[in-house]
Order: sequence, then structure tokens, then C-alpha cells
Amino acid sequence: MKTIIVLLIFCFAFAVTAIGQEKFATKTGEINFEASVPSFEEVKAENNNVSAVLETGTGNFAALALMKGFRFKVALMEEHFNENYIESSKYPKATFKGKIQDFDYFELSGEKEYVINGTFNLHGTDKTMEVPAVISKEGEDVWVTAQFVLKPEEFNIKIPSIVSKKIADEVNVSAVFKLQKQ
Repeated sequence: MKTIIVLLIFCFAFAVTAIGQEKFATKTGEINFEASVPSFEEVKAENNNVSAVLETGTGNFAALALMKGFRFKVALMEEHFNENYIESSKYPKATFKGKIQDFDYFELSGEKEYVINGTFNLHGTDKTMEVPAVISKEGEDVWVTAQFVLKPEEFNIKIPSIVSKKIADEVNVSAVFKLQKQ
């Protein structure tokens, strides 16, 4: 009888832990960036194939974008981005790994502002960041949206002087992830 009780307690504890450790993910997240300067051609791109994962029990969040997935209006700009600035063949991806502060999936309803503390890796360089995010639950889906600024110089991205006046010093980035239960 004691064995059955111990077994039931173990199963219950395992079930509660498993419920709290659900994963939500997507492979179709969106990241847009803009580094335009007034009076010059728009420097703007989007990537609609960004992967992201949220572990509800821990608040851990990670995202991965393939650099060659960014699309520009002008093909030559896309080529220069991949070959000269980002060096996509050498640094094929950008990643963010972090933890959502004070996150509780079971209290999630409507939109709520959070901070995600983590490490952003771009162009082979890590940078610790605090990213403000809005997280909401709609039906079975969890939405994560964020806007932040990156500076190419912080990631050792060299902008040739001939075009440096045509590209902003700060890159405005926005991300939208519709995460589904896995």
C-alpha cells in the first residue's frame, strides 16, 4: 500500500512539473529592421522565417534568424548586406537567448509588458541586452512582440565610409512571434 501511495505522489508531482514546462514555438516569426536616413534610399528589410521558443515553466525565450532570410526592396542592397556588412557566409545567423523577468504563464491574459534579459549574438559578437516586450495570450497561442535598437559598431559590423552617411547609426528592430503549443 505504501508503494502505491509513493507511486501516486511521484506521478502527481511529475504531472504538475510537466504542465508547468510547456513549450510554445514558431518557425514563421517576423523580424523587421530599418536603418534609413532622410533624403537617401530606404534601408529596410524583413525576415518572415524566424524561429522562436518559449518555455512557460522557466520563462526562457530564444529566437534564431538566418541572415540570408532578410529581404530588401532592392536586390543590390540585399547583396551588399549579406556579402559586405553581415558576412552571411561567415556569420549565417543571429540569435537571442534570454529569460522573461517575472513571467508566469498561468497569470497571462491580455497584453502585459515584460523585460527579457539575455544575450544577442550577431556577426559573431555577443551583447547582453534588456529587451522590452509585450506578451499576450490569445486562445491557445502566445504572442511576443518587441522593439529595440541595435548599433552596428557594437557587433563589429564595418560600414564603408562611402555609404556611412546613407545608413543610420542606430538600427530600429521590431519582432513579432505567434507561438503555438508544441
